[in-house]
Amino acid sequence: MSSSHGSTAMADVVVIGGGVTGIQAALNLADHDVNVHLIERGPSIGGHMAQLDKTFPTNDCSMCILSPKMVDVYRHPKIHVHTCSEIERVEGEAGAFRVFVKKNPRYIDEKLCNGCGDCIQVCPVEVYNEFDAGIGVRKAIYKPHPQAVPDIVLKDPDHCVECGLCYDACLLNAVKKEDTAELTEIEAGSIIIATGYSVFDARQKRQLRYLDLPDVITTLELERMINASGPTGGRVVRLSNGKPPHDVVFIQCVGSRDMQLDRPWCSCVCCMAAIKNAMLIKEKSPETNVTICYIDIRSHGKGYEEYRERAESLGVRFLRGIPAEVNGNGREMTLFVENSENGIIEDLHPDLVVLAVGIGPSAQSAELSGKLGIPLDTSGFFKSTDEKVRIVETERPGIFIAGTATSPKDIPDCVSVAGAAAMKAFIRLSKD
Repeated sequence: MSSSHGSTAMADVVVIGGGVTGIQAALNLADHDVNVHLIERGPSIGGHMAQLDKTFPTNDCSMCILSPKMVDVYRHPKIHVHTCSEIERVEGEAGAFRVFVKKNPRYIDEKLCNGCGDCIQVCPVEVYNEFDAGIGVRKAIYKPHPQAVPDIVLKDPDHCVECGLCYDACLLNAVKKEDTAELTEIEAGSIIIATGYSVFDARQKRQLRYLDLPDVITTLELERMINASGPTGGRVVRLSNGKPPHDVVFIQCVGSRDMQLDRPWCSCVCCMAAIKNAMLIKEKSPETNVTICYIDIRSHGKGYEEYRERAESLGVRFLRGIPAEVNGNGREMTLFVENSENGIIEDLHPDLVVLAVGIGPSAQSAELSGKLGIPLDTSGFFKSTDEKVRIVETERPGIFIAGTATSPKDIPDCVSVAGAAAMKAFIRLSKD
């Protein structure tokens, strides 16, 4: 067990989660001369935002916004990035926390690897790519995506066949045959939880035939299609035949506002994400018919309603009603939707169905809640002491929460709340 660097005038802060919320909180604290340890479970920081193509309501390139922040975090002298790492346990109290971090094996010497990718080129194994939401493949030794930070590879021991080609290809001898987990102790004054969210598994809505019909996909899969660096090179295609669709139907609130699944909350981003992707489809292919089936369109943010009106002007159709099921045989699909504005039953025959899957608590929230000794709310998100005025504080002094760890939020809200949590942590350190 190793210890963190020597003492400073002000105690360190541990930020759990390397998505846009954790990145922003770390940068805000570091700019106030605070040492920050950014703990990320995955091999790269960036979180879900790195998977997106554009951001609403400006349609700016997602990585054009995020990538500079990722690089700033990694290069900042006050920020220590711990990837492939997770919290083992936390002891102590505010001002004197002892955070034990387990670094999982990467099977790569991080000091030697320069991210050249020679090992990736020679690897013969192709498996499911989590970053591309399953519609692309990756090798058994890989980088999560081209702009990964840190820019080094990761070997997947579960799928590696030990053919030995990567060892021969790496002239720096950075690929390890064996590797073990390491435990590090960090002394911290405050902790910020920014663990993000998990995406609803659409297989739970069996009537929508996700994975039964190849042309029923999720919004995340569509994001990876539309992205120029994605598996289809930016083309929206039917997975059944690789051809562009003529009719696309979005089904909203899949895994949101659903009492039967005990998911009563609105996921906040689904309406705007569907509108954004519908607009991108129309801009690339104006002849494609795009319909959004919805319960309510919740365009609550600055410029969001104007964004929706812009989508309508491009020819996106908004149909108030949710289909009960998706019928089809793999070649043709049929949806029956009652238009709740006029009571007419409409018969739709889309080539591509996009399920707007909701977002929920991170898969690690329950486990982390027990380790940190802070409660979750009835929906499984981290609970603040007061949802009106003390939204980033928890029952345990010195531990703060931000971003979608507390509830569904869009990117601007995550960034602003990250700043609030950073300042609360800074004030707490100043008092201690």
